[in-house]
Amino acid sequence: MPIADQIKNALASSSMIRKMFEEGILLKKQHGADKVFDFSLGNPDVDPPPAFHDIFVKLASEDEKGSHGYMPNAGYPFVRDALAKKVNREQNVNIDGSHIVMAAGAAGGLNAVFKTICNPTDEVIVTRPFFMEYRPYTSNHGAKLVEVDALENFDLDINAIRNALNEKTAAVIINSPNNPTGKIYSGSLLASLANVLTEHGKKTGRMPYLVSDEPYREIAYNCEVPPVLSCYSESIVVSSYSKSLSLPGERIGFIAVSPDIGGKEDLLNGLIYTTRILGFVNAPALMQRIVASLTGASVDVSIYAKRRDAFMKVLDAAGIEYSVPQGAFYLFCKVPAGNLGREQDDRSFVEHLKKHLILGVPGSGFGKPGWLRFAYCIDEKIISASADAFKAAMKEW
Repeated sequence: MPIADQIKNALASSSMIRKMFEEGILLKKQHGADKVFDFSLGNPDVDPPPAFHDIFVKLASEDEKGSHGYMPNAGYPFVRDALAKKVNREQNVNIDGSHIVMAAGAAGGLNAVFKTICNPTDEVIVTRPFFMEYRPYTSNHGAKLVEVDALENFDLDINAIRNALNEKTAAVIINSPNNPTGKIYSGSLLASLANVLTEHGKKTGRMPYLVSDEPYREIAYNCEVPPVLSCYSESIVVSSYSKSLSLPGERIGFIAVSPDIGGKEDLLNGLIYTTRILGFVNAPALMQRIVASLTGASVDVSIYAKRRDAFMKVLDAAGIEYSVPQGAFYLFCKVPAGNLGREQDDRSFVEHLKKHLILGVPGSGFGKPGWLRFAYCIDEKIISASADAFKAAMKEW
């Protein structure tokens, strides 16, 4: 029997990140792991903070009766209370645990949000470049992702967003620090966006939600990541511990809603209900209890800062232009001018780099042809060792 048309079409254009990561596994088998420079997947290799291991061992050894059973779908009340205090510090708001819904990572949280707020044919606006999974996350629930270009420096283009707003707009999604650019949106820019959304809501009678995807909030390089919940009343923050605690495989995150959001009770009940019916049921029990004790902990961001600087030196020496990231752990690079009319062909350049055992991801997957993304959440020795391969690749290109 055939599979669904929607899935068949999606498979044809499925995640380039995963495709490159899987090709990297094959190349490492052929050439040896130390000979392949795999910058494809944002899979943190920095160890979780030591406190994580201490708490993990403690809770596992205690193994209290009922600790592996169901809890309320929104999560343990004491965990939600603990995360509300964390959110209050970061977002300059005053919420309690009732404003928090625990999620199976940010991906689970975003799907719960879009399932809750989107009707079929609704639209969600996003600025290019953006995390490529936003497309299926919105289409999963019958909505359409409307893409608008960023400014040249990758800031939000407020006028472009204003022009894209209409009666079908359910939400605008932002990601700061951004994947793939590492851009952090300033407080003044967020205030301008809030004003535009408020004006549109008053004019149409439908206030769009502002959904802020924030898994990289705590990976910022001497930059402030401005709050969203206190900036706009109709805002929702979705976050995870995949990056801040290096726990991507544990699938633990949360959703936080503004204290002033309209229809708050219905929204929260909807988020809790969709968490259940999407099949997550609840966020992992053990991880909930662990992160409740780690609200002030984070990985050592200075490690990523050193890697960023080392990688920029490698790219500078090879003659590859890039946008300097303010946060996250990616370098978004411009495809260099080359021979045979390939100046803007990011896929051809990525294939060319593969010949030199360098793996990156084409920018077209992020909605930005002519660019490519490198993830530097890998050992600094590999970054430095890639210098000769980049120079050789550029000489041929």
